[in-house]
Amino acid sequence: MTVSVHLVLLNAALFFLLLPHARTSSLTGETGRYAGSNQHSQSVSRTGPLLLQDVYALEKLRRFNHERIPERVVHARGAGAHGYFVGYKSLQSLTTASLFRAGKRTPVFVRFSTVVHGKGSPETVRDPRGFAIKFKTEEGNWDLVGNNLPVFFIRDHIKFPDMVHSLKPDPVTNRQDPNRFFDFFSALGGMATNMLTFVYSDLGIPAAYRFMDGNSVHAFKFVNAQKNVTYVKFRWFTNQGVRNLTRAQAQQIQAKDFSHATQDLYQSIRKKDFPSWELAVQTMKPEQLDSFDFDPLDATKEWPVDQFPFTTVGRIVLDKVPSNFHLFSEQSAFDPGNVLSGGIEPSEDRLLQGRLISYHESQTHRLGSNSFTLLPVNKPISPVRTYNQDGVMTYEHAWEGSINYEPNNSPDSYREVKGYMYSSRQICGAYMQASIEKTLNFKQAGETYRRFSVSDRANLVDNLAADLMQVRSMGIKNTMCAHFYKADRQYGSTLAEKVGCDQKMMTEIASSLDD
Repeated sequence: MTVSVHLVLLNAALFFLLLPHARTSSLTGETGRYAGSNQHSQSVSRTGPLLLQDVYALEKLRRFNHERIPERVVHARGAGAHGYFVGYKSLQSLTTASLFRAGKRTPVFVRFSTVVHGKGSPETVRDPRGFAIKFKTEEGNWDLVGNNLPVFFIRDHIKFPDMVHSLKPDPVTNRQDPNRFFDFFSALGGMATNMLTFVYSDLGIPAAYRFMDGNSVHAFKFVNAQKNVTYVKFRWFTNQGVRNLTRAQAQQIQAKDFSHATQDLYQSIRKKDFPSWELAVQTMKPEQLDSFDFDPLDATKEWPVDQFPFTTVGRIVLDKVPSNFHLFSEQSAFDPGNVLSGGIEPSEDRLLQGRLISYHESQTHRLGSNSFTLLPVNKPISPVRTYNQDGVMTYEHAWEGSINYEPNNSPDSYREVKGYMYSSRQICGAYMQASIEKTLNFKQAGETYRRFSVSDRANLVDNLAADLMQVRSMGIKNTMCAHFYKADRQYGSTLAEKVGCDQKMMTEIASSLDD
């Protein structure tokens, strides 16, 4: 046996001895094949052209070219964390949802976000903050998708694209422009007055995600085992205390750090100063819905706390930073239509009804597949038994064999469970396209303004004036001031003086407005 043969055998032996280690630590391509070199492409000599046969290099480049997914149309800028929810008491008299039991612990993933601006935008912008929670229960996932502020700009989902378009950058200049969004809000007739009062207060710039409350905004339905319905609103009260930034403070932070809120969230968790919130609910019986001068299912309205006090039902704690931002924060997919059958249902809120459609469609488009529920961050811990199938990137089905339809005669097939049917409600009326009867656009905005301290009112007016003074149209300025004047005379008059509105014209416009 020659020396060369001995060397070949020795090399082979060494290869097999090192193979287990290679399998755990050696660099590979997408299909698991080992990467001989990750430093140099294959070429014809040191100075010649590259070879197309270098499939490892081409695969690496192709993957890089496609590694960005479309950002969310809204809520693009955000950060998430893992945690758990603990129930404080049984709510079986109101809902069959089992997470509301004393001591019951449910894993959650929470994502906070700004609404309007893109992924690279600063976290100091004046904007509502998204507050989305994915509860992974034994009965399926429940997504409670809300904001830090308790109300919204509009009440009908048909206006959502218009609202977002007005708040997004100008399609010509690519800059957000107060001329555009105040043009839209002035033409709405006052619907957004309450929300604008909230978002232009210091609440519009939370100091960090830990220091803000969360709200469902919409009413939902609790359903108990007897199919009795109770309307419910949810609010998260921060245990860290509410802290906000003034406009000047936000500008100072923005000059130094675009991601201060994400950094604050992750640092607090890593220091084991785990952020937490108490979950409280307001409940209303169906027979009470028509007992007020406003519509309780209108997303621009709050329920009066003196009539519908909050009851604390649990606590959420965030205790783990995601191991990878893209895999969890970016690929998390929330949908207000993900409710718990037989226990939690959507209400007839017009804005919510539209969100039940648009969120799922948006996630399917953004993640490029109808299989995004199989991603670890979205995958339920409860069994999935459905005959849905196929689509891009599908890697498993809930069924095996030839039967992918229902009904069928197989004893092992999946069967519907009548106890989880939706509740029923008797409705009599004609098809139409019309506004709700009780719009009451301005009353609650005035109440919100008067709840603020003297300094908070001053900051609210200054913040509004800073944007409203950029509006070129005197008609739009006068109309916006009239909306705030209709809510509260001091509120509107102080703002009108700051932005140079015609006080006489403002009062005339206000007198023509119906509340």
